[in-house]
Amino acid sequence: MGHETLAMKLGLANIKRLLERLGDPHKSYFVIQIAGTNGKGSTAVMLDSVCRRASLNTGLYTSPHLISLTERIRIKSSEIAPADFARIATLVRREAEAMQMESGALPTFFEQVTAIALVAFRECKVDLAILETGLGGRLDATTAAQAATIAITPISIDHQEHLGETLAQIAAEKAAVIRHGATAIIAPQQAAAREVIERRCRDERVTPRFVSDAVILKGMCDDERLRITIKTDQDVYEDVCLGLRGKHQTVNATVAVALAESLRARGFAVSHSNITEGLEAARHAGRLEKITRGAQTYLLDGAHNADGAQSLRAYLDEFIRAPVTVIFALMRDKDLQSIAQSLFPVARRLIFAQIENPRAATPEMLARAVPSAAGSSKITLAPNSAEALRIARESALPGELICVTGSLYLVGEIRDLLNSGADQNR
Repeated sequence: MGHETLAMKLGLANIKRLLERLGDPHKSYFVIQIAGTNGKGSTAVMLDSVCRRASLNTGLYTSPHLISLTERIRIKSSEIAPADFARIATLVRREAEAMQMESGALPTFFEQVTAIALVAFRECKVDLAILETGLGGRLDATTAAQAATIAITPISIDHQEHLGETLAQIAAEKAAVIRHGATAIIAPQQAAAREVIERRCRDERVTPRFVSDAVILKGMCDDERLRITIKTDQDVYEDVCLGLRGKHQTVNATVAVALAESLRARGFAVSHSNITEGLEAARHAGRLEKITRGAQTYLLDGAHNADGAQSLRAYLDEFIRAPVTVIFALMRDKDLQSIAQSLFPVARRLIFAQIENPRAATPEMLARAVPSAAGSSKITLAPNSAEALRIARESALPGELICVTGSLYLVGEIRDLLNSGADQNR
């Protein structure tokens, strides 16, 4: 299918032709598309959890993956079987190569994986598919699935090289997923983004549901999870222990609740208890995820832009009293200065790791770019994730937290090492 990071070509013509050749699989089930900057995956995971509590046969498509490509495609919470993925991928590749022979245009990696997901969902006869937008919205492959219900999570600055330099330009790319006849659920937005979304809704004659931030923080549940009450214009969901950590997840939860209520309005049997239980059961690997190995605790979070870094910093400030070692990697096109200003001052030690991605900044580049943002932190450069993990583990003080962040690719590599036993004390 080609390399993911080297095969990015924005546009819908190829994916539409590919889906046509595959029999338009997305027309076999109800489709929900979730766009936005931060929180898309978490919102999708929460909604999927709610729908499964309602005994709905769900398909979930998210990106990127942490360890295995099959993570991106889940049916009733289970990853697609490797054999099924390979079989459908062969079918999709055959059609993609036929397209290339006819027109010279080979569908990209993301287009082909999206097609694999949509075909897999048809084979499994899902009731509904939840699709996380990959990049932007207007020209993203998931938009070709013509979702009946669309959500937009909070929009902020990210991927400027593809989406535009200003918040309004980025919002326009994401708001373009809204189309006439669809239900639109919109998270709280900055003024410039909201104005763009409202204009798109007027143009498409769509009446959006703007989700309020009517969340009451009630306290804490076990393991640093928030207990909240969510009030909507339809119901009150009291004393919910969110399955996902962090105050920023309250916004994602309100969007997931609004989506669930919109499904109920469309005839899906989603009850009050399905919603509360689904929010509590939701889990999302690599997003404020805690892993304990022996006496050592790791916090894995894929924060890779300014807003994500601020959310992670807020969590660390509120809940972590121990010293912190940060293992960090970042793509070259990200706003390192903003992320560094939020995260690096909390670190006793910073370890810049080289990861296996051609877009990644080298540890040397990171060290040169932020000599002052680290404050009094000790900086160490590591040639790979395994060495970064070894250094962190061997230099950690008793009770110290090892936080892995800056890139989901780094989180995936470290998570794989932890799960494979590479973290064992020597």
